[in-house]
Amino acid sequence: MIDQKLIIDNPKLVEEKLAKKGVIIDFAPFLTMVNERKALLAKVEEANALRNRLSSDVPKFKKEGKDVSEIFKRVKEINQGIEEDKQRLTDIENNIASFLKPLPNLPDDDLLPGGKENNKVIASYGEKQHFAFKMLDHVELAESLGLIDYVRGAKIAGHGSWVYTDLGARLEWALLNFFISEHLKDGYEFMLVPHLLNFESGYVAGQFPKFEGDVFVMEGVNPKKFLLPTAETALVNFHRNEILNDSDLPRKYFAYSPCYRKEAGAYRSEERGMIRGYQFNKVEMFQYTSEEGDMPAFEELVNKAVSLMQKLGLTFRVSKLAAEDISASMARTYDIEVYFPSLDIYKEVSSVSTAHDYQARRGMIRYKDKNGKIKFVHTLNGSGLATSRVFPALLEQNQNEDGSVSIPEVLWPFMGGIKKIYPKKQ
Repeated sequence: MIDQKLIIDNPKLVEEKLAKKGVIIDFAPFLTMVNERKALLAKVEEANALRNRLSSDVPKFKKEGKDVSEIFKRVKEINQGIEEDKQRLTDIENNIASFLKPLPNLPDDDLLPGGKENNKVIASYGEKQHFAFKMLDHVELAESLGLIDYVRGAKIAGHGSWVYTDLGARLEWALLNFFISEHLKDGYEFMLVPHLLNFESGYVAGQFPKFEGDVFVMEGVNPKKFLLPTAETALVNFHRNEILNDSDLPRKYFAYSPCYRKEAGAYRSEERGMIRGYQFNKVEMFQYTSEEGDMPAFEELVNKAVSLMQKLGLTFRVSKLAAEDISASMARTYDIEVYFPSLDIYKEVSSVSTAHDYQARRGMIRYKDKNGKIKFVHTLNGSGLATSRVFPALLEQNQNEDGSVSIPEVLWPFMGGIKKIYPKKQ
C-alpha cells in the first residue's frame, strides 16, 4: 500500500508517478476524506477533554451539596456524540482503505514510462546459436528424446499440461536440485510452503483485490482459499503482523513449489510446449531487508539469477522493465531472459523485483532500527529459477547433429553422471 503521507504531502507527484504505470488517478476525493478525518479527530479530542473536565467537577459539586444531574445529562450527550463521531471515523477509515487498496506501487524514478516497448536490455551473455544442421525446436526434441509426453498430459489435465517422463523427469529434478544447492551455498534458508493460501495472503502480496481473477480459487472451501501462483505469495506473508529487529535483517529465504496460473499459453509457436502452462516448477528467492538494505539485496538477487544461468552455460540477457510492464505491487523489476534458437526470441526465466515497503504496509511487517524506531521492512523477490523455460531452452541450445542433447556439466552429479541424452529408438 502507498504511504498516505506521501499522497497528503505531494498528491501531484504521486499522480505523476502512477501515470508512468498507466494509472490515472485524482486524489481530490481522498484528500477530502483525510481532511474530514482530521476534523473529526479534533472534534472527538475536544469532546473527550470537555467530558473529562465535567466529570472532574462531580466530586466537588457533591461535596458542596450541589445538584450533579445536569452534569450527568451533559456527559451522556457528549458520550453519544463521541460514539457517533467514532462510527463516522470508522466509516471514513474504511473508505480511505478502499480507495488506497487497488492502487499499485509507485515505480522508481529512473524507470521509463510505458510498456514492453520501453524495456531496456542492460546486459547480454553468450552468443546466439547457429547450427550447421537442421535445428529442432524444443517440442520436437522433448518428444524424440522421450522427455515429455504432451499428448498424455493433455489427456490427463487438458491443454496447457504435460508429463515429464523418464530422463525428462530426472532432468527437471536435476535443475531444481542444482538451484537448491546453489542457494544453500549462499546461506539462504530453504522453505517448503503451503500450496493453498488464505485471501489475506493474496492481499498482502498485492494480488488482491484487483487481480483475484488471475488465480485458481478453491470453490466450496470456507474460508476461501486459492492455489499459490508463486511461492513469493507465501514467503511475503511469513512475517505478517510481526516486528523484527534490525539485527535480524536481512532475512534470506528460498522455496521450491509448483506454481499455478489461470492463463495458460495460446497455440502460438512462441508459447508451444512448456513455455506457458497452468502448472510449472520454480525455485523462488526472497528477502526481507531494512530500508538501507533494499538496493544491495536487489543487486544480489539479480547476480544470483545471472550466476545460475552462466553456470548452465546458456545464452541469455538481462532487461530493465518499463513502469507499465512491472507487476502492480513492484517498484522495480529486472527480467533474466533465455534465448530460444528456434524462435530467435528471448523469454523470461526470472523476474527480480523490489516492492520497497508496499507489501510490508499491507501486511504490517516492521522492524525496530538501531535507534528503537519502528519502520516497515522492504521486501524483494526473484525467481531462482523457473524451469519451464530453462528446460526447453537448454534442449534447443545444447542440441547436436545426431539428435542428442548435451547436459550442462553442473547437472551431471544430479543426473547420475549422464552427460548426453540420445533419441529414443522407434
